[in-house]
Amino acid sequence: MSTPELTHRESVTIDASPEAVWDLVTSVERTGEWSPVCTACAWEEPYDGPVVGAWFTGHNEHAGRVWDTRSQVVEATPGRSFAWLVGGAYVRWGYEIAPGAGGGTELTETWEFLPAGLAMFRERFGDDADAQVADRAAQAHAGIPATLAAIRTIAERG
Repeated sequence: MSTPELTHRESVTIDASPEAVWDLVTSVERTGEWSPVCTACAWEEPYDGPVVGAWFTGHNEHAGRVWDTRSQVVEATPGRSFAWLVGGAYVRWGYEIAPGAGGGTELTETWEFLPAGLAMFRERFGDDADAQVADRAAQAHAGIPATLAAIRTIAERG
């Protein structure tokens, strides 16, 4: 089996302001509207918004599997960036936001499977770890363009 690419980034131009796009992507409770895997999210007490250190829980469903994750916000710069670590160390997801060249906003979604995540998968799945990592990488690579397209549709609808 070939080693999957453990990082991915993709961008889309959205006809909305960087502030409006920031407000949308940091509303984790709306994630189910655009994610093909994460069907619901909620901020954990005492948090109710995107600040570094805040935790949120996501409910995920894919290919007959159902699971929850906890994620911690590691970057939250209004109008510019929002990123979190699944499990506090395993996978980094994020959004980079910039003014678009011809107006609007350039939104980039990023994903990286981190060394702690690889170690956790080896411990949890043993000999099946490589296949499990490859499956998660394929989900991310396919899910990012779908997510960006859905976010663009929602943002441009206003």
